[in-house]
Amino acid sequence: MFLYIKFPDFIKPEIIPNLPFRWYGLMYIVAFSVAYFFYRKQVKERRFPMTDDDITSLFTWSILGLLLGARIFSTIVYETSSIYRREPWLIFWPFRDGRFTGLQGMSYHGGVIGCIAGFLLWSICKKRDVREIADMLAGAIPIGYTFGRIGNFINGELYGRATASPIGMIFPQAGQLSAKTAWVAEMAEKTGLTPVGPFQLVNLPRHPSQLYEAFFEGVFLWAVIWLVRKKSPFKGFCFGLYAVGYGLIRFIIEYFRQPDADIGYAIEFIPNNLPIAYAHPLTSISTGQLLSFFMALAGICIWIISKRYPNSRFSYFCEETVKEENHQKENRNALRNRRKRRR
Repeated sequence: MFLYIKFPDFIKPEIIPNLPFRWYGLMYIVAFSVAYFFYRKQVKERRFPMTDDDITSLFTWSILGLLLGARIFSTIVYETSSIYRREPWLIFWPFRDGRFTGLQGMSYHGGVIGCIAGFLLWSICKKRDVREIADMLAGAIPIGYTFGRIGNFINGELYGRATASPIGMIFPQAGQLSAKTAWVAEMAEKTGLTPVGPFQLVNLPRHPSQLYEAFFEGVFLWAVIWLVRKKSPFKGFCFGLYAVGYGLIRFIIEYFRQPDADIGYAIEFIPNNLPIAYAHPLTSISTGQLLSFFMALAGICIWIISKRYPNSRFSYFCEETVKEENHQKENRNALRNRRKRRR
């Protein structure tokens, strides 16, 4: 009995072999479509003044910002070579060595920054309620994000650390390790794997961290936001909840995910020489964890500002919303005065 799961042989990155159509790209299309569906559903629930053309326009701006932010941020933060500084046009060039490879390398946190910039610009230009739009996006984005991580799983990338757990999975691209190292030999023995060759190489099972993220950062976080969306104490609450929730969940899951070998850890409070495939000490902080910490902190700031300044001009960026709020306030005052006269 083998104590691991083998990555399915029938799963290939290409939808049709030898053609430039990949599952990862298709997952992006599915993600945007699912997010659009749930956003539109919320617009109808709230009777928010947006037409289908408005929603399409908003998503166009947001998706464009997301793709630009994700790609540029990835080349700045996660690319250690200087190739993109020497040849910046390669950032958006989908070919390598005469082969179509797509835009390999997208940063989630960069995508968030770009998406926020996109929908903020749209909201300012269209003079719409920024925080309510942000709340509705928070109720739609996580479930779409799920498909992005499924795309990573299909590509066999972003796998986790080695594990002897029965849910560990052998990813073909993870690379082989030498069983001459004590921890590798011990883990190979626990999982029933036999090292081969003169160097005693073995491909150890890994945490399927893409699936962890797909469920907890996607399905689970979306379900929480979806359940509380109608009971939000103030506008901006769901958006802040998304930032805090994602930041905390991603911070924890990063302990199961293997950091990029060429980057390692961003901070090591207690220096260690442990292999990144073997252990992620609690005192070592990866780049993803650092960015997730700041994302959660930003979510808390959103809560504080949104609750403290619920009706401020700053929070909405549009005169129409302020006028509407003043009109509603006048109606409430008039109703209160009529009740007093009846007494």
